[in-house]
Amino acid sequence: MSDPEGKQPHNISAMVKAGQLWRKIEKGAREFYVAPYRQSFARAQRDEDDLFMLMVFSESLGVPNPATYYTMELLPVVYDRFHEWHHRMGMEKSPLDHISCC
Repeated sequence: MSDPEGKQPHNISAMVKAGQLWRKIEKGAREFYVAPYRQSFARAQRDEDDLFMLMVFSESLGVPNPATYYTMELLPVVYDRFHEWHHRMGMEKSPLDHISCC
């Protein structure tokens, strides 16, 4: 008769290999289905970020914003990305007097 304790390390090793194989298959399948849409997702994310930046800086740009009190708290967080944003929006120089990034 075979000893079940003798087979246990072999079974664990096979389970580990099967788990690794399954992760590789899962990663490949996810890449197969996500890859065609990656650019669309990135563009949608950029558009949402641009709208968010516009909402945060709207009062500074002269557009009335009823949520100015709340968005003012976010200004220090978005200052780092302001330069990229105003170039992406087609503005060569900063449109705000108090932010001179160029």
